[in-house]
Amino acid sequence: MHSFNVSALLEPPFVSRRHAATDGVAAESTEWARRQGLIEGGRATARLRRAGAAELAGRACPQVSVAQLRLLTDLLSWLFVMDDVCDDDGLGSAPATLAPTIATLLDVLDRHGAPADRSSPAGRTVPTGRPAPTDRIGPTRRPAGIRPTDHAGPDSRGAPGGALGAALADLCRRVRDQRRPTLLLRLVSQLRAYLLALLWEAANREHRRVPGVAEYRQMRRHTGGVRPSLTLTDLAYGRLPGPTRRVDPAVIALDDLAVDLVCWCNDLFSYRKEQDTAADPHNLVTVLATQAGRGEAAAFQLAAGWFNDGLAGYLVREAALVAQGGPALTPYLAARRSWLRATYDWSVRVDRYV
Repeated sequence: MHSFNVSALLEPPFVSRRHAATDGVAAESTEWARRQGLIEGGRATARLRRAGAAELAGRACPQVSVAQLRLLTDLLSWLFVMDDVCDDDGLGSAPATLAPTIATLLDVLDRHGAPADRSSPAGRTVPTGRPAPTDRIGPTRRPAGIRPTDHAGPDSRGAPGGALGAALADLCRRVRDQRRPTLLLRLVSQLRAYLLALLWEAANREHRRVPGVAEYRQMRRHTGGVRPSLTLTDLAYGRLPGPTRRVDPAVIALDDLAVDLVCWCNDLFSYRKEQDTAADPHNLVTVLATQAGRGEAAAFQLAAGWFNDGLAGYLVREAALVAQGGPALTPYLAARRSWLRATYDWSVRVDRYV
């Protein structure tokens, strides 16, 4: 499917670069995921390695410090693991299955990764032998890869949310330590939207519902995890437009389009794998095929046209902003250019979708 993807899509006309430390960071991030308890055994480790989190981060941030590259790579590793346990392992099969995990992860975000207050009712666990109010009595099906006591490792045993919660708390702490509270708050808000959007996906799966195009376009901006990744990219480069410029409608529109393009590119490259493993409705090709009444090949070409037209529109919008905003916007725009190019190059090279 890769050859068709490449021929159908316009190649983003930006410089392709890769951080010199990418390979070393890949090994370090895999070890971080292992220590946090995100991966156990050969299958989970191989799946995460195939995702190529460092490859994507190294291309999106080719000129940042190694520490910042590690932070972005670890976030991407966390997002890949979360997506995989939802999409492939059954955790996201229905809202009732997913909601307890989402609740514990939202608690981590509410605390910005700080330890839970064990003296409060919210921080105390249910005594052994007494089921939590939301527990079902009797046998239940646990999704593959989710353990009843999913601790994150020796350094975070018993952390809220298990391994996913401990790793998320670690990411929040590392961002908090950089003393950029505005970016920390933005990251937390975006991750919260991501988690809640996963419940939307779970509801669609449960009811075998294909969303409409406008609905999908909006929700895909949250389920893709692109916005928190862009925030860590902005943190890595350190030079942001001021608040007045940040809320400029033209800047917001360009940012939304950049997120759209990253997500649509991902949809096109992942479509075949998703249809081969399970007919998941959350793909631009599937949504367009359903709404337009097209066959698979025609819908794929239509989705590729969306990407190509969006990329052309992005270049026009970006040129207008450069002419209007001057050098103050240069790092901000460069980060989004890097992400568009990185997503394309990463999609061509990694084995996540084969």
